[in-house]
Amino acid sequence: MNFETKRVGDITVFKLNEKRLDTSISGLLKGEFTMILKVEGVNKLIIDLSEVESCDSSGLSAILVANRIISVNEGQIRLAAPSEKVHTLIRITQLDRVLPVTDTVEHALAELGK
Repeated sequence: MNFETKRVGDITVFKLNEKRLDTSISGLLKGEFTMILKVEGVNKLIIDLSEVESCDSSGLSAILVANRIISVNEGQIRLAAPSEKVHTLIRITQLDRVLPVTDTVEHALAELGK
């Protein structure tokens, strides 16, 4: 699984550099989110989906794991820059009612930086 993280103040941006967010990487992704959120203590997370072209239910499940962990610690999470196909899936599954979605990472940074 290819990803990168960067810190912008107290916000961590997790960029997934994969075309597919599916069962082939969802287990690894859950592990990374657990490490970042529990071990490193991150409480403001942006998941940059700009490289992801497709996603399935196991991919959404990995994102929900991150949301559950960060919610316990009263943190905040944003999904940023999903492709139209991924954004449609987020809307159909009503994940956007649970997790705020922004068009860009910069917009997510502005929201979390308030």
